[in-house]
Amino acid sequence: MNKDFSFGKVLGLMRQTAPFLVFRFLIYFGITVGFVLITGTGAGIGYGMGRIADNAAAGGMWGGLIGFGIAGAVMYLIREYLLYIVKAGHIAVLVELADGNEIPGGKNQIDYARGKVQERFAESSVLFGLDQLIKGILRAFNRVFLSIATLIPVPGAKGLVRFLNTIINLSLTYLDEVILAYLMKTRATNPWKSSQTALILYAQNYQSFLKNAVWLAFFIWGLTFLVFLLVLGPVALLVGLFPGAAGPLTLVLALVFAWGIKQAVIEPIGMTALMQVFFKVTEGQTPNPEWEAKLDNVSGKFRELKSKASAWGGGAAPDAPDPASGS
Repeated sequence: MNKDFSFGKVLGLMRQTAPFLVFRFLIYFGITVGFVLITGTGAGIGYGMGRIADNAAAGGMWGGLIGFGIAGAVMYLIREYLLYIVKAGHIAVLVELADGNEIPGGKNQIDYARGKVQERFAESSVLFGLDQLIKGILRAFNRVFLSIATLIPVPGAKGLVRFLNTIINLSLTYLDEVILAYLMKTRATNPWKSSQTALILYAQNYQSFLKNAVWLAFFIWGLTFLVFLLVLGPVALLVGLFPGAAGPLTLVLALVFAWGIKQAVIEPIGMTALMQVFFKVTEGQTPNPEWEAKLDNVSGKFRELKSKASAWGGGAAPDAPDPASGS
């Protein structure tokens, strides 16, 4: 199956943004360590309380699960920061490099990225709100147009259909970040309007995205599963240090470690490849009103996005420039 991206170019961009990859790794490694420490603390407290009730093992397990839940809640609270500083920042430097522009190296690359994001989004809440809206629109569109049952009717094979639809959804995980890349590339002054344009361009080329994204999904999730297998043994030894916390927590924490490595190193590969696909297949295109109408029909959030685009700056929003025009 032909693909519309170059792994060589993707890996070249990863090499050029190595300082940002290190930054991402440190952030997500810190999160992973936080999960382990909070989970371990919960397991220790639960183990102590369980001994009083003469069931230390169960107390340790439940304490660990509660600790893991608390760590998950903290992660939920910092997701806006992660999007603004980590993901959007990396996207900003990737777009600059893809356009042939020079960027700093070392720690200066992080500061440069932060400045580029602040040019487009003065406040993290604006970017976060836009990103959530884009995700909702993509979910609604993909649910209607990218069901395998719609593309290839398979009577009496509900399990297979569900599995294939899951693969489709996983393959399109990075589309909201690709749309943020479009905003960076086009120097969007009205992020709502530019997102509207990008969503229509995606919709009218969704089959090309699906072809590339499914290929990427198997590669990325296969690599993530390999990482999971590699960390499973060391995590089992680590969990063994927590009193009464063995069993399910070993699997859970191994998944967290694999997730951290995926977010730090593997995810940028998939996002960058899909970004290449977007700019290649939409080059020279203009939004098709028919696909705009279809998005209107399937997503109330798309209508909300259009309303915000019209209201931005107190008047009619200008169209985003064509991506083919570069910077």
